[in-house]
Amino acid sequence: MSAAVAAGSGPSRRILVIAADDQASSNAFRYSLEAAGYQVRTAGTGGEGLRLCGGFRPDLVLLEVELPDLSGLEVCRRIRSLPGSGQPAIVILTARAEEADRIASFQVGADDFVPKPFSLSELLLRIRARLPTRPATAPASPPPGPAEPAKRDSLIFGPLEIDKASHRVFLLDRELNLSAQEMRLLIFLAGEPGKMHTRRDLLTGVWGYHPDATSRTLDTHIKRLRDKLGSFASMIQTAHGVGYRLTQAPERALPPDVPPGSRRRR
Repeated sequence: MSAAVAAGSGPSRRILVIAADDQASSNAFRYSLEAAGYQVRTAGTGGEGLRLCGGFRPDLVLLEVELPDLSGLEVCRRIRSLPGSGQPAIVILTARAEEADRIASFQVGADDFVPKPFSLSELLLRIRARLPTRPATAPASPPPGPAEPAKRDSLIFGPLEIDKASHRVFLLDRELNLSAQEMRLLIFLAGEPGKMHTRRDLLTGVWGYHPDATSRTLDTHIKRLRDKLGSFASMIQTAHGVGYRLTQAPERALPPDVPPGSRRRR
């Protein structure tokens, strides 16, 4: 099986590596990723990586914390603050592996944390797990007639519309800028609205319950989601000691000119 086919059908995914390693090891790392079927760009500084983000539009960023100009955590925070949709998944690479370091990474918007040294096989598995899922390619068919509108892979819940195929979320008329992991978490909660999901259920369903996923990891991502929901933050409810659930927005949270249940129409 060819490397491109092994990585998945269709256009290959784009990976940006922001790392301060020596040129020889950076080139070897790049060749290994390209052999796995990915398009790869590398940057040796945080500033260069931020510049590449705009033009290259990576699907995933491998980001080292120890950079010569900016901290990798600051680079991660700046990437998460970039306007528009299509946020990349961000995987932090660092020789520092304390719990405080993992929590700091998740607080600025990282999707995963890989301590050094790591094996390339493990990293490739982490990359595949963090890349947003693409919809399956369906056989070509005639366009639907006026009586049969095209179906969309969307979840609509109160003021939220989650378009899973395009990895976009709308809150009324405003598009939310979510990371890949925040998107997975929201989709999981919205899949069974009103149901209380235990922490173990969420860690297993969203993170795969690997050793770096802890209750604090979950709490950090919930806080980031609530921050982005703004006045609708109460849609994510907490059962202390149990877990979280997604509920309908209370009517008082809706702006005065928006009736309850109204949502963005396109």
